Amino acid sequence: MKNVLSVSLILLLSLTVAAQYKKPPKEIMDVLNAPVTPSTSISPARDKVALLEPLRYPPIAELAEPMLRIAGLRINPDATSQHRQPYFVKMTLKNISDGKETAVALPAGVKLISPSWSADGKFIAAGNITPTGIELWIIDTTTAKARSVKGVRVNTAFGGFDWAPDQRSLIVNLVPANRGVAPKWQNLVPDSPNVQETAGKKGAVQTFQDLLKSPNDENLFEYYATSQLAIVGVDGKIKNIGDPGIYDTADLSPDGKYILTSRIKRPFSYLFPYFRFPKDVEVWELQTRKGYKVASIPLQDNLPVGGVTTFPRSYGWIPTESASLMWVEALDGGNPRTKAAQRDKIMRSDAPFTGDPREVVRTEQRFQGRIFGERDGLMWFFDFDRDTLFRRVFQIDYRSPGTPRLISKLSVRDNYNNPGQPVMKRLANGTSVIQMNGGDIFMSGQGATPAGDRPFLRRMNLETLKTDELFRSDTSSYESFVALQNDDGTQFITRKESPTDPPNLYLHQRCPPNTNCIAVYDRKFTEFTDPSPQLRGITKQLVKYKRKDGVDLSFTLYLPPGHKPGTPLPTVVWAYPESYTDASTAGQVTGSTNRFTQIGSYSHLFFLLEGYAVLDNTSMPIVGTPETKNDTFVQQIVDSAQAAIDKAVEMGVTDRRRVGVGGHSYGAFMTANLLAHCDLFRAGIARSGAYNRTLTPFGFQDEERTFWQAQNIYTAVSPFFFADKINEPLLMIHGVADNNQGTFPIQSERLFAAIQGNGGTARLVMLPLESHGYSARESIETVLAEQIEWFDKWVKNAK
Repeated sequence: MKNVLSVSLILLLSLTVAAQYKKPPKEIMDVLNAPVTPSTSISPARDKVALLEPLRYPPIAELAEPMLRIAGLRINPDATSQHRQPYFVKMTLKNISDGKETAVALPAGVKLISPSWSADGKFIAAGNITPTGIELWIIDTTTAKARSVKGVRVNTAFGGFDWAPDQRSLIVNLVPANRGVAPKWQNLVPDSPNVQETAGKKGAVQTFQDLLKSPNDENLFEYYATSQLAIVGVDGKIKNIGDPGIYDTADLSPDGKYILTSRIKRPFSYLFPYFRFPKDVEVWELQTRKGYKVASIPLQDNLPVGGVTTFPRSYGWIPTESASLMWVEALDGGNPRTKAAQRDKIMRSDAPFTGDPREVVRTEQRFQGRIFGERDGLMWFFDFDRDTLFRRVFQIDYRSPGTPRLISKLSVRDNYNNPGQPVMKRLANGTSVIQMNGGDIFMSGQGATPAGDRPFLRRMNLETLKTDELFRSDTSSYESFVALQNDDGTQFITRKESPTDPPNLYLHQRCPPNTNCIAVYDRKFTEFTDPSPQLRGITKQLVKYKRKDGVDLSFTLYLPPGHKPGTPLPTVVWAYPESYTDASTAGQVTGSTNRFTQIGSYSHLFFLLEGYAVLDNTSMPIVGTPETKNDTFVQQIVDSAQAAIDKAVEMGVTDRRRVGVGGHSYGAFMTANLLAHCDLFRAGIARSGAYNRTLTPFGFQDEERTFWQAQNIYTAVSPFFFADKINEPLLMIHGVADNNQGTFPIQSERLFAAIQGNGGTARLVMLPLESHGYSARESIETVLAEQIEWFDKWVKNAK
């Protein structure tokens, strides 16, 4: 017995490693600690830009604040707020005309969330995080003075605030007054088992996280998600609307006379998040409190894989009408596998909502969205074919719809032919619509080309669909459209950067069509400087090559500062697989080598400062039909990896004997599969991944078959089933509080145990309090240190 205990103790000790938060090398810390470049937000009035300085890396202590993980939410019960909301610590207002900057007077320790301009640019509303709740602050943009609205605590646990149509008040989810004592959530003594029951109702059950688990969880959700709707004026006046409830929608009509509400009600579910719970969707007349029921939606626990509800969905106001409601209803039972000539219909109902709703138009494929023009009844709507990945854009006059006009039909993967998105504007009532100038609209896009992205701004005529290019990024820089500064598109703002110049905002003036003006200029009006000059020695280039089956591939090659041409380097291949229905779109290039190199957070590009070459965004296309492409997933990623390494070795930049591979989420899944099924790599880094697909039995990524329909595929692509074949060292990193669908922390824990049990080499780093992505400074520093140490040991200095 003594010997057995000794052996057991030795095995236990072999699974644990002395650990503490680490710091990466100084050269990496210097970049992490570089000054933060502010975010920018252009006023709808087109006269100012708000410069917002974020806290980039919060301390781990902020993540350690109390957190309730219930109904798909993460709630800080102390503040009745979302847990871990990103915030800004400083705001400056800058005049676009003369460049004058005025710092907004804010108290020390301010934590601003969700800043939002009023439509006329006179005010900015923002929340302020405090230990006991979220305050509502109003910033006067003329004086740059800020003040909190007394007596207001915003419930951001399940809600927030938005400008009302008058733009002098806001619709706010308030923490209810006199709501009583909160249910206990710590040190509970159970008074009953937690029971669930099914009665033959069929429906896909995805791997949702942070779900309700007990009656006490139900009470906690009801307590913290309940809010009191109110109109809160910038003058501090508060007018309550209706009774407290769990509102997941509260939108005022464009004329401000009605409010569209969606109230969640019991019974709740332990298998689905809040957005599947029963709800009543209603319209209330604010003065009389008369109501119109749009729908009473039961618990949505029977949706098929990739399906939608048969009840009204996508409900919202038409922004250019006083009070007209639109929504969508399924015609195919909500099941994408059902053969149907038409899948959805768009419905409309107008105030006072006493007549029957009327049909506007039907869609052949699944409805995917709608946007409105600022006049003439213009509406664009979109449908999507999940089998072909094609998205179509149609145009109608919603007031008297005839046959919809096809504007575009394109694979969502076809970046080269993407026409872009309409440029939007804010109306006086705060709603967002397509900006129109006569019979023209404006389109902006990334402008992908075989040589990389070249963003553009174009004018499109709605009658002829002819486009005129107003602006396009040149081939030596990367310049993207930000905002129009007038109605005819002759004045606009861009963000411009190059490999040597940091991003800054520019004001452009162009001539109106058919004129001979001379007032043409490009003026920089921000002066953001290079926060990390030591990164300018990094070089990058776009590299193209082919997979052995003829599919075009590419990667961005990054080389470290001081690299001598012809010197092979230890190399990091970093990738994320993407699915395609045809090889032509799979080979398209995205991204640009003309962008300013910035490295932050836990980026793999930090390997450059340690003497590695990095093959970034390495193509890993999975090509095939929606039903069968994953049948060859493993072979396709192995062939893609082989082609990338061969090309880098051919270029003389990579030492074939010293190559590591890494990825995050689905990229981690790819990494583990590559180590299991080929010997191309010395080691791997897999962050926040899923490795056993039988634990996601109703689909993963865009796999449409369930485990019971394709058991052999679910096992064939699961590296857990091939843990005995993972004979290269694998570093796994995972947030203990990962809430991403499918990537439960147990996925990493069980793969680590499987590798250990089969005699492999692995290291598992579980980050306390972190989610799917990592945010705390201590966590980020540790991830970087672990990654560098792992590849230094097993790749760079491998024997």
